[in-house]
Amino acid sequence: MEARHRLLLVLLVLTWALSWPVIKIGVGTTPPLWYGCLRYALAATCLFAFVAQRGELALPPRSDWPLVAVSAIFQMGGYAALTGSALTVLPPGRASVLAFSTPIWVAPLAAWLLHERLPRAGLLGVGLGLLGVLAIAAPSLHPEGSRQLLAYGLLLGAAASWAVSIVYVRRHRFTATALALAPWQALAAALLLLPSAALLEGAPPSLGARAMASLAYVGPVATAFAYWAVVEVGRRVPASTMSMALLGAPGLGILLSALVLGEAVEPSLVAGVLAVGAGIRLAAAASSPVRAVTPLPASGSALTPCVDSGRPCAASRRP
Repeated sequence: MEARHRLLLVLLVLTWALSWPVIKIGVGTTPPLWYGCLRYALAATCLFAFVAQRGELALPPRSDWPLVAVSAIFQMGGYAALTGSALTVLPPGRASVLAFSTPIWVAPLAAWLLHERLPRAGLLGVGLGLLGVLAIAAPSLHPEGSRQLLAYGLLLGAAASWAVSIVYVRRHRFTATALALAPWQALAAALLLLPSAALLEGAPPSLGARAMASLAYVGPVATAFAYWAVVEVGRRVPASTMSMALLGAPGLGILLSALVLGEAVEPSLVAGVLAVGAGIRLAAAASSPVRAVTPLPASGSALTPCVDSGRPCAASRRP
């Protein structure tokens, strides 16, 4: 791996880790559905400009429309709505770990929907992941913690929603490149969130300085730039290396949240992080071809399988 790709991978992890406290700041002053809508509108604008500059801008082929819809609904719009709502209640460090637990849920979903074999190591990974979730949520297991428990449920729903997208991409045969589809996925997510935000949260909010600064980072940088970076690095870095590197994002997110927002790093959180991380590693390694799917942390923008010249590798498709 060349030095510039190593640097790009480091920047990717830092970008996603920092996005959690930044999103926490944003949804503290902006309703979460409106925040998600504006985030993806900004990301789509940046991605359209970038893809057009590369001469790759075109309507998605009809065969890729279902993928655009699935990723917009489950991985982008639904994920942003659920994680943003949870962050109005929970500290970002804990939230990032649970939202990043997607690979744990991919294994049983693939066994159910794609009839893939789930070996004992995969079952152990799922079990460890569940123990980690319980450890992280343990401080909320009291009558006064009902709002926090609901927020943890939203995060698990977000992780499962993202897992549905990953399982779908495994059975989809791409026509366009992953990067060429990205702006259309982001635009569809923004358009889906728009009526939901208007119906549930009212008129568009007036944005203060903190909200605008948060969106200026999360939309163009943590979503649009990060998607280009993960495609660029994915062309030249083995999926296993990339997956392990990206596992550092939640831990770094906890550290940044502690430094920036004063989040307490309690023993239950440390135990939960270790258990969830071990569960992810076991579940991902045990279920081939899960290894070929590079998981995006919470601020990722689109489906990102192992990339070969911008197209998903054969290993990420269903035979």
